Amino acid sequence: MAEISVLDLQNLRHLIGGYSTTHCKMTDYASKTDDPEIKKLFQDAADSAMKNKQELMKFL
Repeated sequence: MAEISVLDLQNLRHLIGGYSTTHCKMTDYASKTDDPEIKKLFQDAADSAMKNKQELMKFL
């Protein structure tokens, strides 16, 4: 695998952190709502953020 530049590492850190924050927030929002449709919407968003984070972690 090719070496990753410092700028690439900084960008990955920024993106991974953003997805991590999104996952935490969406999970929290899902736990606080009673509407099943909105709960599913937030949980799907949380799952998507976690999947994206895990995909980006593969570059490290």
